[in-house]
Order: sequence, then structure tokens, then C-alpha cells
Amino acid sequence: MPKAIISDTSCLILLEKIGELDLLHKLFGTVTTTSKVEEEFGSPLPIWFNIENAKDKNYQLIIEASVDEGEASAIALAIELHDCLLIIDDLKGRKLAQQLGIAIIGTIGIIVDAKLAGIIPSIKPILAKIKQTNFRISESLELLILKKAEE
Repeated sequence: MPKAIISDTSCLILLEKIGELDLLHKLFGTVTTTSKVEEEFGSPLPIWFNIENAKDKNYQLIIEASVDEGEASAIALAIELHDCLLIIDDLKGRKLAQQLGIAIIGTIGIIVDAKLAGIIPSIKPILAKIKQTNFRISESLELLILKKAEE
């Protein structure tokens, strides 16, 4: 397991909306995020979150030219921490993180991992809740997700 699990805002907001934020804790224990992501989240985060910011703000300022501040802060922190997994959903942010050599996963990947780890019995109820939000999943992606989750 990576030394640190770093989360961007979108995952936190989506999991909070569907009442599944605790999946992160059950899967990873402690999750790290930045003060900018915490600010974007808009509510106090549970005690199992570690708030940490990149020490070198230059990375973040450069990255902000391509993605929003929260994503930039999370990517900049991931660059500094090296051995980490970044939870990020935004396509532009994901591509940038991958180009920088950062291991990434999205919210849907978290849900699949929770199922495969036996934390949840099925991803179907969670996918149904996600469909009630503004988070979009194509039919082909949903079929792929169900297959990966062995459902």
C-alpha cells in the first residue's frame, strides 16, 4: 500500500452526497488532503483525515495553470510525497497526474476496491445512489465497473 492516500475534492463531495464517505476510512484508514480541498469540501472533515499542504508552492502555482486550485494542491502534495495514491476524478487532472508519474484512482475505483476487499457486499446500490447525483457514468463504463467488481 502506498505511504499516503491523497484525495481531491470531487471524491469527498460525491461520497458525502451518497452517505458513503466512510468507505475511504474503511479502505485506507487515514486519508490525506490539503487545506484547499478541505475548504472546497465546505464542511469539517472526519478526524481520520490528515490535512497537509505542499511545502513548495511553486509546483502548485504552475499546476493551477491547467487545473483548479484544489486539484493543483492535491497534485503538488502528491509530487512531494512520492509514494502515494491520488484520488482524482477530473479527466484533465487525472491526465496531468499520470504524466507526472503519480498513481491515481477515481471514486468509482474506490467503490470497486471496497467491494473486492469485502467492505461492501455489492456496488449496485452505491451506483444507484451515484446516478441520483450530477456525477455521470456511461452505460459502457457501468458494465465495465460491474465486471471489475465481479457482479
